[in-house]
Amino acid sequence: MSTLSTLSADRYSDRELSWLAFNNRVLDLARDAERIPLLERVRFCAIFSSNLDEFFSVRVAGLKRRIETKVAVRTITGKRPSELHDEILELAHELIATQQQLVHQVLLPALDAAEIHLLRWEQLSAVEQSAMSRLFDERLYPVLIPLTVDPAHPFPLVSGLSLNIGLLLRNPETDQQRFARVKVPDIVARFQPLGNGRFVAVEEIIIHNLGQVFTGMHIETVTLFRVTRNEDIEVEEDDANNLLSALEAELASRRKGRTPVRLEVADTIAPQLLDLLMDEFDVGEKEVFRLSEPLDLSALADLHSLKREDLKYPGFLPKTHPHLARVETSNPADMFAALHRRDVLLQHPYDSFATSVQRFIEQAAADPAVLAIKQTLYRTSGDSPIVKALIDAAASGKQVLAVVEVKARFDEQANIDFARMLERHGVHVVYGVVGLKTHCKLCLVVRDEGDELRRYAHIGTGNYNPTTARTYEDFGLLSADLEITEDVARLFNHLSGLSQERGYRRMLVAPESVRTGIIGHIHHEIANKAAGLPARIRIKVNGLVDEAIIDALYEASAASVPVQLWVRGTCALRPGIPGLSENIQVVSIVGRFLEHSRLYWFEDAGRPTVGIGSSDLLHRNLDRRVEVIVMLTDPAKTQQIDELFNLAFHPGTVAWHLKDEQWREVSRDAAGKPLTDMQEYLIEATARRRYEPSENTLMLDIRPLLTELSSEQPGDQS
Repeated sequence: MSTLSTLSADRYSDRELSWLAFNNRVLDLARDAERIPLLERVRFCAIFSSNLDEFFSVRVAGLKRRIETKVAVRTITGKRPSELHDEILELAHELIATQQQLVHQVLLPALDAAEIHLLRWEQLSAVEQSAMSRLFDERLYPVLIPLTVDPAHPFPLVSGLSLNIGLLLRNPETDQQRFARVKVPDIVARFQPLGNGRFVAVEEIIIHNLGQVFTGMHIETVTLFRVTRNEDIEVEEDDANNLLSALEAELASRRKGRTPVRLEVADTIAPQLLDLLMDEFDVGEKEVFRLSEPLDLSALADLHSLKREDLKYPGFLPKTHPHLARVETSNPADMFAALHRRDVLLQHPYDSFATSVQRFIEQAAADPAVLAIKQTLYRTSGDSPIVKALIDAAASGKQVLAVVEVKARFDEQANIDFARMLERHGVHVVYGVVGLKTHCKLCLVVRDEGDELRRYAHIGTGNYNPTTARTYEDFGLLSADLEITEDVARLFNHLSGLSQERGYRRMLVAPESVRTGIIGHIHHEIANKAAGLPARIRIKVNGLVDEAIIDALYEASAASVPVQLWVRGTCALRPGIPGLSENIQVVSIVGRFLEHSRLYWFEDAGRPTVGIGSSDLLHRNLDRRVEVIVMLTDPAKTQQIDELFNLAFHPGTVAWHLKDEQWREVSRDAAGKPLTDMQEYLIEATARRRYEPSENTLMLDIRPLLTELSSEQPGDQS
């Protein structure tokens, strides 16, 4: 067996380059005309752009900050920050060029063929131009703020990721040239409908009516541009007497503008205007991205709302979990009676969030026997029924605690607003542990059942957000188990009362025990293998970067323990290296739903130990967040997760496979037959489910499919 001292020095892949490879997999979906409907491909193209926006504003911004402050620490792959920065920019240019070609040569023509037209101003009819000019006069002109640079007016602040019009103006009386900027407002839809599937971008409307804005001036050249800034939030909590006030001040600082990390411009930009923008934003040539219009392709997601069901995935309605089916026939619905019978393992979006988790919290809020509700909130929707239920519970006299993570990136202001609203309605609001983000997904209900107080809990892998619960794949456990609910109660006491709790029986809790617990399970599998006992490791996460866990997985591979890693995004582990990782498989599944759950499965000599939770295997999760992984003991639930892994790794399933630091999609077998789309199959399997009273029944039994696939797909196609 290898030891850490003998492991190869180049055993890791770079995190940032691996993430770009993930975003390329998203772009692959936009390219897949054979399997994916047109408007879904357009949506994936928009997701690629919004992903890249966040990547630049956080990851690239952090890297640039290290360069500017002359931090000499190399990355885990041995690169200097400046070297990695250059590599990222080069690869980003390649990916964006691919996207540009896809949009302008494939997607827009395909939309045209489907009678959905994104038009330039000159393509509009005279009637349409007149209508859009009226829109400009009535809705846009009154809110535009033209800013001109002259000795009395410095270069204007340009907020990050805003879409802007830049102009060079000349005063015909003085012959002086000036720069002006107009921000494209977001008070109207980005793509304005003209009727009959015809749309025009709002910036086109503004540009062709700028004469009304700069009266008496000669407009020499016009361009569109967009700057990406460092959007991360940094608050020194130890020095902040009031976290909300400190965070709001930091948000104001972010709005005022931080270091630019990327400049996007229209490819028709005049050289003089480009030089001016590069100088003002202090960006180098490599940080400039010249793009065909329209800029900011994340706005293409708006087209998905069109009522063109023929161009989208078939409709899908999540189903009530069979073990909660009787709840629907009760009047009122009784979630607690269902949980008296058994714990319920949910997989969203196949299992309805509304008729499980949301109903659990709403019933707790309305039930006079419930004495207390404790809830973590990391991200939720703008009209959250969860928040409303907590307010209703407090109004009825229940003790309600909300642990609100106001530092959830890009949701900071929304969560501050939620926190203050909850406080106004009598909810006890706390902000977790100083220096840590509270990322775990927990709800605890305390109920007076006459002869005893009984606890009920929900532990999940995803946020309490009914909107994303329809598009994110996540697991959750509803439980009345005494050990689990005691653990959850102890953790809430730690979060609200700052106890030094360490004694959890069924949970691993970061930052104290997730890393050590997982490594302990890995070493236990190594020992089992050495003793001739069944041993295997299966992990599903969004990201795998932590070096200590990667090295433990390498040790397991070297000890001949089979390791299967299902990683949606970033993966710094390199599979298939002789003598180090040839027993490790890595797959990624990117599709209709965002694979978001975190699952941990260990063979444990034939009695599998299985956990679900909120923690990825990234440094931030293991060291700077409160995370929870709950261990399951019910054989039916561990079998359900086992079958899911079997399907994901079956050679008959569509997946991306990582080999030699390259991801390769396998979507057809050797004979050219399409492989099974796992998510589409699970939709169909969910629709076929029926209620079974047996606690040992596997509710989503995919074994028949696996048998069918095995007969059709001999051998490993990966």
